[in-house]
Amino acid sequence: MDNIRVIVSGGGTGGHIFPALSIADAVKAKCPDAKILFVGAENRMEMQRVPAAGYEIVGLPVSGFDRKHLLKNVAVLWRLMKSRRKARRVIRDFKPHVAVGVGGYASGPTLKEAGNMGIPTLLQEQNSFAGVTNKLLAKQAACICVAYEGMERFFPKEKIKLTGNPVRQNLLDAAISHVEALTGYGFVPEKKTVLVMGGSLGARTLNESMLASWEAIGESGVQFIWQTGKYYYKDVCAQLSGRELPNVHVCDFIANMDAAYAAADLVISRAGAGSISEFCLLGKAVLLVPSPNVSEDHQTKNAMALVDKGAALYVKDADAVRDLVPLVLDTVKDEARLAELSAHIRTLALPRSAEVIADEVIALARSYAAR
Repeated sequence: MDNIRVIVSGGGTGGHIFPALSIADAVKAKCPDAKILFVGAENRMEMQRVPAAGYEIVGLPVSGFDRKHLLKNVAVLWRLMKSRRKARRVIRDFKPHVAVGVGGYASGPTLKEAGNMGIPTLLQEQNSFAGVTNKLLAKQAACICVAYEGMERFFPKEKIKLTGNPVRQNLLDAAISHVEALTGYGFVPEKKTVLVMGGSLGARTLNESMLASWEAIGESGVQFIWQTGKYYYKDVCAQLSGRELPNVHVCDFIANMDAAYAAADLVISRAGAGSISEFCLLGKAVLLVPSPNVSEDHQTKNAMALVDKGAALYVKDADAVRDLVPLVLDTVKDEARLAELSAHIRTLALPRSAEVIADEVIALARSYAAR
């Protein structure tokens, strides 16, 4: 049976949306007649990204809990109730054979209602420390796909499948060479190059760290590709007015990540699960600065899972302005250290993640449809 119907729910950030689309693409590749419906959160980026990728999406009025202003959660609970009712209607109309949750606000009400209606659910937990929503949904889940070992701390062992996190396929298929990538940035192959990436919106700490060490960067001879993020780009440019450096390429967003990765000898990044999976598969030497502004500090836990195996370097967010760039300049000139980091992180890669998860999705759907 190839005309299965699949709901994929979640989003909020690229870290959730890219894996969701990768899973959907893998299901379609294996079952071209499959019908796939996304369920996201209204006013979040999935409402634009998913249709742009060719899939239909329905938005729920769900939002996250406000831990700082507890009274505001009255409205959050009301939106959650409305979201569960809407999710129930969507499921009743679409009649899915399986529901997939990738994390994000919408996955909670969608998968909860699917489970209550007897539809098999599959969770994709991207982080090394499980989120609250997935821990609650695990009781009903038929399968839980994870990216790290030791996740039986959070989930029933018999439901866990170690699959890794799906990444953007174009990164793995890229054919651009190191020299070609550097030339595209106007850089020279003889000099070491560092990629600084704080995500599409940017990371304030990474930007402040670059600005604080601007003179040292200029004197180092090391080349930098610096993605400020769209939110911070104008402010960074204003601060750099008249102080631009020929060895630093400043941009708000990197459209061609394959070229940026190919150019880089060392990457500076936050420790989101999706980015880490890309680093592992590409074998990139990386220095992680986990964001402190995420639930349950899961980025620090993601980072330490690599650091403990000698697969990444780590700087605490609070220490980054002082310590980050000096450590980067020392590390990027140390060929042996770069090679060691690259070799160690490559051993943690789990290839074909999207295909393996798609196989699980299809098996659950076919089993349900055959009842």
